[in-house]
Amino acid sequence: MTAFQPIARALAPAALILTAAPALAQDEPAAATFDTGRMIEIVEEEAGPGNFMGAVLVAHGDEPVLERTWGSANLEWDIPHTPDTKFRIGSVTKQFTSVAALLLQQQGKLDLDAPIATYLEDTPEAWNAVSVRHLMRHTSGIPSFTQLEEFERAKYLPLSHDELIALFADKPLEFAPGTSFAYSNSGYALLSKIIENVSGQSLGEYWQAEIFDPLGMADTGVDVSAAILPKRASGYSRKGDGKTVMNADYAYMGTPWGAGAMVSTTGDLLKWQRGLFGGRLLDADHLAEYLTPSAHGRLAGDAYAHGVLIDTSEAGRFYWHDGGIEGFAAWLSHDPDRNVTVAVLANLNGGAASKIGEQLTMVAQGREVILTSDRTVIDLPVKALAQYEGTYALSPDFRIAVFLEGDRLMTQATGQDAFEIFPEGADRFFLKVIDAQLRFERGADGAITGATLFQNGREFPATRE
Repeated sequence: MTAFQPIARALAPAALILTAAPALAQDEPAAATFDTGRMIEIVEEEAGPGNFMGAVLVAHGDEPVLERTWGSANLEWDIPHTPDTKFRIGSVTKQFTSVAALLLQQQGKLDLDAPIATYLEDTPEAWNAVSVRHLMRHTSGIPSFTQLEEFERAKYLPLSHDELIALFADKPLEFAPGTSFAYSNSGYALLSKIIENVSGQSLGEYWQAEIFDPLGMADTGVDVSAAILPKRASGYSRKGDGKTVMNADYAYMGTPWGAGAMVSTTGDLLKWQRGLFGGRLLDADHLAEYLTPSAHGRLAGDAYAHGVLIDTSEAGRFYWHDGGIEGFAAWLSHDPDRNVTVAVLANLNGGAASKIGEQLTMVAQGREVILTSDRTVIDLPVKALAQYEGTYALSPDFRIAVFLEGDRLMTQATGQDAFEIFPEGADRFFLKVIDAQLRFERGADGAITGATLFQNGREFPATRE
């Protein structure tokens, strides 16, 4: 299982900055920029070579500016996508789970700062200091069940929710609750259980009554593996060669629960963002609470709030989350100052949906997007490439290794896959799989002393070890 967690911005360290970045206020918010031609070029950059197939929506308020589909909902029957194709949305589901908890607090039924033992029976002693809010912000220290060795077998089985929780209930905490950040699907499994215990309904029933029905989201719901679901896309992934497309691995969809078990459409996700940010669900105080990050929570360089991330730059801010699960990838972002929503849903694993979503959001904010096709690869002999080999530390626990693999220069970040980097100028390289660049730095004697990673509109300096 691809862990139904954010998959974008693959090289950015998760904990470079340990203080929360506040959302930027603008006295005169800049107008949105809708260069639809450039937006289509962004999607074609990934769809053309077969890295993306799915649905894309960019909207200003309620009005779509770009609403198109690429590729097939089912390759075997050659059935094209339509705007109402249903996709698994992976960890974008976490927004709905967090808002469900906030709705219960708004109704006076749940205290986010209470220990989770208040709402769960027979919790281990190690969880005594874990609060509901810790689960929502990934600051509980409870290890993610998707990272456990036993999950490699368990993910295929029709586990009950209690059996799922039992997989990680006896595991030691990774850190004291509230003192650090580690993305944990376990936290959202426990949050799902709390919502069910407090509401007296299944999570899906609560979503339906409190979110889907009020917002008219008729094409959104819990994805049940065995159900016959009209217009649900088939999911695909690639073989190890990175080129051959195949049917995605099976995943029992009862397991992701509130961490990633939802299916939706781009149109319904627009209704969700419009309803949420339009005050139809949470009052102003609880919406502000939803968007308030932890002092410890950073993911891909952005501040993690309650099931949503906050990207801030000189151009403004936007809220986002992405996700990946067997055969599917998703991106959802909202810029409240410009009233812009971007939804990208894919039925092919990989980072293309997130890359497209981020770049479309940047274009709407008037930010420059340089595509891979805009860059020129220069020829460098292997001897010249060899000088860049080494390990570059961006933080005490996050490094980038640069090494030769045959005649290709590769880079591999801590805990991530290796990717080729391509030379485009003196000491400057770029990646094709994500929008990221590396510039190698030299000392007075000409020796390479470090590197700078450019990603997400930010610069991350690294020291050569």
